Amino acid sequence: MTNYFTEENSTETVIGAISADADPRLREIMSVVIRKLHEAVKEIEPSQDEWMAAIQFLTATGHKCDDWRQEFILASDTMGVSMLVDAINSRRPSGATENTVLGPFHVADVPESPMGANLCLDGKGEPMFVHGVVRDLDGEPIEGVKMDVWQANEDGFYDVQQKGIQPDFNLRGVFRTGDDGRYWFKAVKPKFYPVPTDGPVGALMERLGRHCFRPAHFHYILEKDGFDRVTTHIFDPDDPYIGSDAVFGVKESLMAEFRAVDDPAQAAQHGFEGRFYDVEHDFVLAPV
Repeated sequence: MTNYFTEENSTETVIGAISADADPRLREIMSVVIRKLHEAVKEIEPSQDEWMAAIQFLTATGHKCDDWRQEFILASDTMGVSMLVDAINSRRPSGATENTVLGPFHVADVPESPMGANLCLDGKGEPMFVHGVVRDLDGEPIEGVKMDVWQANEDGFYDVQQKGIQPDFNLRGVFRTGDDGRYWFKAVKPKFYPVPTDGPVGALMERLGRHCFRPAHFHYILEKDGFDRVTTHIFDPDDPYIGSDAVFGVKESLMAEFRAVDDPAQAAQHGFEGRFYDVEHDFVLAPV
């Protein structure tokens, strides 16, 4: 007997149209998506105008994408979906460093620097000394961990956002830990910054009464054979947006004190003049 579409049997009818020969995983995914989407429509009962507004939002989101910008990822980020997918795919034992979102401004093939290098190439910003140890779950230091680090400048911009203003690879570095697992480098105090607001996602956030800011942070990717790859941040707990990150990337375990130091002797040790900030944060890698 043919099951013609009705409001009552809509979900079963559409899922039933999927071929038995379809890829099993694709069938599973689309069955859940169809079921949840139909549940949402039946709960919301949108008008034709509201349905068309949703279609126009998706269309505008697609039009905003290009080789350098992915507005759909921004939509996923600001709805918490990116963080949820990351959490599901990054479950680790207790004590291991937690993941958070990669963000759109990672650059591949950054030249490797000697440990202790200064990432700030234009001399702008409040100096900062960042250091710590990379350990395994037993507390033993891990040698040879590749650390890819990047951050925004004192105005909240990454180098790729300011071509011709910031030097290439400004506030970026790649290091490898020594046999003691230690890392250290010089940088500048990062600042909070907005996610892009000139597209449909930004317009939606404004209509929802949400701000668009991410709290100040450093980005890290840590890699070592035999260990789970970690993509994470270090956050400033005193940042005004620490409790309301626009992309929900903050985790309590990823906060580190950004400690102001006014000791001239300590400043001289790091090659600074006057006040600087000290940030100490250890990472713990889990075996694969």
